[in-house]
Amino acid sequence: MVGVSDGPGPEPAPAAEGATAAQPLLSLALVSMMHEVHAHSGAVYLLPSDEPVLRMAVHAGMPRAFAAPWERVGLSAPLPVVDAVRERRLVWVGGEEEMARRYPRIAVVLPYPFALAALPVATERRVYGAVFVTWPGGHPPELSDAERGRLRSACERLALRLERLAARDGPLGREDDMSASAVAGAATVAETLGSVEAVRLVSRLPYGLISLDLHGRIGFVNRAAAELLGRPAGQLLGTPLWASVPWLNDPMYEDRYRAALLSQQMASFVALRPPGDWLWFRLYPGTTGLSVRIGRARAMTRSARETRQAGPGPSRLVTISQVLSLAGALTEAVGVRDVVQLVWDEVAPAVGSQAMAILGSQGGRLHVLGHRGYREARVVERFEGLPLAERTPGTQALSTGVPAFFDSRAHLERLYPGRHQTPDGFAAWAYLPLIASGRPVGTCVLAYAEPHVFPADERAVLTSLGGLIAQALERARLYDAKHSLAHGLQQALLPHSLASLPGIEAAARYLPATHGMEIGGDFYDLVPARPLAAAVIGDVQGHNVTAAGLMGQIRTGVRAYTTVGQAPHEVIGSTNRLLIDLGAELFASCLYLRLDPARGRAVMARAGHPPPLLRRPDGKVRVLDLAGGPLLGIDASAVYPTTEVALDPGSVLVLYTDGLVESPGVDIEDALADLGALLADIGDRPLENLADEVIRHSAAARDRADDVAVLLLRAHTTD
Repeated sequence: MVGVSDGPGPEPAPAAEGATAAQPLLSLALVSMMHEVHAHSGAVYLLPSDEPVLRMAVHAGMPRAFAAPWERVGLSAPLPVVDAVRERRLVWVGGEEEMARRYPRIAVVLPYPFALAALPVATERRVYGAVFVTWPGGHPPELSDAERGRLRSACERLALRLERLAARDGPLGREDDMSASAVAGAATVAETLGSVEAVRLVSRLPYGLISLDLHGRIGFVNRAAAELLGRPAGQLLGTPLWASVPWLNDPMYEDRYRAALLSQQMASFVALRPPGDWLWFRLYPGTTGLSVRIGRARAMTRSARETRQAGPGPSRLVTISQVLSLAGALTEAVGVRDVVQLVWDEVAPAVGSQAMAILGSQGGRLHVLGHRGYREARVVERFEGLPLAERTPGTQALSTGVPAFFDSRAHLERLYPGRHQTPDGFAAWAYLPLIASGRPVGTCVLAYAEPHVFPADERAVLTSLGGLIAQALERARLYDAKHSLAHGLQQALLPHSLASLPGIEAAARYLPATHGMEIGGDFYDLVPARPLAAAVIGDVQGHNVTAAGLMGQIRTGVRAYTTVGQAPHEVIGSTNRLLIDLGAELFASCLYLRLDPARGRAVMARAGHPPPLLRRPDGKVRVLDLAGGPLLGIDASAVYPTTEVALDPGSVLVLYTDGLVESPGVDIEDALADLGALLADIGDRPLENLADEVIRHSAAARDRADDVAVLLLRAHTTD
């Protein structure tokens, strides 16, 4: 098996480390690929055969912390390397605007001008992983054919090598990241200040000069820079600039450093040296690091803002990046099921967890809202229905709001003896309280396959993520509750089955919009009144509970006015005045038909509704040109004229709402023409089958930006 071991999981076996150290296959392949296409950074991911997760095995050209949120990514994550693996193709992102449009999670964390190419590392039989390489912002917007060919060839060669290694069952672990000097190679040897005279020259300059490596560590500092920073040169050398100079310990300044490295363009910023001296910094990037020039800025009179305490640079970068990326992912969650899936797809791979569960509380007991990664459901069922008064890690985290971390089973059993009776196959756990709006809404359980130590910075990251998950979970549970209520209301208001009408066969379909709460105001009904039956279809503005409630009132009004014997124009007029009397702020369209199959006639009244289609027995189809009035709920004095049409036996009337034919970029006349052609071709099929085909054929119905209601009526001879 070809696999990697990365992040907070078990360390690779010594044999595997030795193997990769002796022959850094991935590192050499990556560096060679970058050199061929003049890329300035890149990484190789491996796909284990037993886990649907891409793991970063080696990174080159940039600090690995820049890609920290994507060290481990699930195969459903919206990322270029994942798309390359899923679709087995080269994925090209030509710049920051395209990145923001296609992969917003990356753009949130790295909002800089750079281009990226991702490719699968695969043979015909198996995908072994993926590669990405990046270029600074000056790269042309498209990859050249030569670059595409070189990248594909390099990935094919790497896949064949991995295939041979897998055949020998040779382990392949994480390799050491390649330095910038290895990437640059002999062809781009960086200029040096090694000569004594050059050092003396720089030391005499009146402005400060600093050399930073790719990780932000200071490799050279002249006398003027040391004086401006207020630190002896000996204390600065070998340390990250923002760690050794506390007043530079601000994410904004690190952001400028990252922007310069990724874009390979000069960046600058101004910083306050307490108590009141302002300095300017200009960063000049290269493939081996950055040169920084420092000088005094004009005196600024505004108050010095508070600065953060110094902290470990690389780990803090990881924290900020992970939180930004995962926060963006969690904002996409709609319902509880979405939250559970996103935690599994995004959070679990990022923190190295192999299983997770989201727990909620109701009626003083724990309930499992969702779980992933457990081989047997029974190991999660132990949480279901557990009283909150019971002393367990899950109930304690929920009740106290304090996270709990257990680095081994012995640790867990020492603190909770006898409480972990059902072995779940895991060896370490994090129980994160989910606190939203100051109150507990649940617990997130992360399980690890191997014993796992949780250092302070990782605990801080997990606790922060718990807060983000809690906010998403609270929104999702509220949405689910509202959706369940609204969906039940709508189902109660729509007819459960169509009434049987003499001389008329009917079929109906309803699809809610996929936006909003997936409910709306589209409605249809058949009214078996005497002496003549009626049919109605309509559309209330909006996709919410209000629209659904108003739809029910309109349907009830139409039924009542039909039953008392009003003519079609009177039914529509009365319904219009009803909406106005109710004070409804929403409008509605409506098409009402009085059916007389014995005479082969139908009388129609229309209130701003799309015209129906009529398929005659000979197969010819036309859009009925009906007189009509304005939408319901606008003008109490509106008049709704009627139109009588022939309805011979075998004729099919197609009534629909605008969601069937209105789609962005598609002319409604073209959509009606397509629908007419479909009816002409298959309109003699059984009506239920025809209704399915009408829905399936509609591009607008597939997108479902709006509700879709369809009512088909076929006339036949009466006995």
